[in-house]
Amino acid sequence: MERRVLYFEKPGRDNTDDCLRVVQDVVSAGGIRDIIVASTTGETGIRFSAALKGKGLNVVVVTHSQGFREPNTIEIPAEAVKEIEANGARVYTGTMITHSLETAFASKFSGLYPTLVVAQSLRRFGEGPKVCCEMAMMAVDAGLVPEGAEVLTVAGTGRGADTVMTVRAAASKRFLDLRVLEILAKPRS
Repeated sequence: MERRVLYFEKPGRDNTDDCLRVVQDVVSAGGIRDIIVASTTGETGIRFSAALKGKGLNVVVVTHSQGFREPNTIEIPAEAVKEIEANGARVYTGTMITHSLETAFASKFSGLYPTLVVAQSLRRFGEGPKVCCEMAMMAVDAGLVPEGAEVLTVAGTGRGADTVMTVRAAASKRFLDLRVLEILAKPRS
């Protein structure tokens, strides 16, 4: 199935509605059951879960981990989690694949570590594509999407959504099996 790629001149939340339309078009075409959406504050998770509610989809909203910004805090409010779950989606908060122990070592010892090389390599395509790949592994690791499934992933740069990709999901342990099948939307910059 051939799909048109949507490129945005600027990254960020202004592209969220267009990304939602891309996801709805793919879902309408059939074949994709699992959708993974990045959401820091819950705003994007609420929008996508509400729009996809009642369609028989497995919608997983992935948040930043506890303590990501500062110790003992979480960026997504409990009310947002409740609203996302009321829309039939699941919320996953866990260790971010490219922000693991190696980030602490790199900060302390100024070294170069494999996970950081992977993150920087994926960022050549943009922040959103890096997050899309990362979330697919996180969702498989958590048992929220099946390994090997074609999943639709949605992420952004900063806030909102500006990237949509189809990914063949893999567990982080099998990162090299992860495949980007389609880039459906992304910023050019």
